Amino acid sequence: MADPTTIQAVTATQTGGAWRFDVTVKHPDTGWDHYTDAWRVLDMNGAELGMRELHHPHVDEQPFTRSLSGVTIPEGTKQVQIQARCSVDGWSGNTKTVRLP
Repeated sequence: MADPTTIQAVTATQTGGAWRFDVTVKHPDTGWDHYTDAWRVLDMNGAELGMRELHHPHVDEQPFTRSLSGVTIPEGTKQVQIQARCSVDGWSGNTKTVRLP
């Protein structure tokens, strides 16, 4: 089992009724056989609000940032969690809590 994917930074921006998340992740990708393949936005109860799939490894680009737009966040939500997934180890047990501006 390699080092888990870690969430390095998150920026959340509201545009109209939807949110954009810019998430920086780090993982020791080794190639197509082992890499970070997704991250997702969860409410504080663990319900998925949006997911960004990553379609290729980032061996030479660590850490890296990818965005997800159009995420609907329920009214009154003050914070969410970001969780990353590895192609070998699955969803990380660690999440990063993000306060919404």
